[in-house]
Amino acid sequence: QVQLVESGGGLVQAGGSLRLSCAASGSDFSINVMAWYRQAPGKQRELVATVNSGDSTNYADSVKGRFTISRDNAKNTIYLQMNSLKPEDTAVYYCNALVFVRNSGAYSRYWGQGTQVTVSA
Repeated sequence: QVQLVESGGGLVQAGGSLRLSCAASGSDFSINVMAWYRQAPGKQRELVATVNSGDSTNYADSVKGRFTISRDNAKNTIYLQMNSLKPEDTAVYYCNALVFVRNSGAYSRYWGQGTQVTVSA
């Protein structure tokens, strides 16, 4: 079993910055792709950014140039640096990981509990 714990959400004014963290813990696993998703009230969950084991990254068009995803493999942690925040970035942000669990020999996908980001105008 793998647990993902997010931190770093909060309230910020438009134009401000926040940094989210997501730490993975458990035993006997390796992480393939990690990602950040977000879900605003009344909307579907959407992909924000991904980073794979080779540190290749992808971003939603709406956050390109403002958000940066990064990964610390030694700590099994990913980060999302969010700059130039806009009110439309307000959402619950979820960490997601595609994990290879060695004792089962299978890939599984895990979610964190979510962290609220609120951007005021």
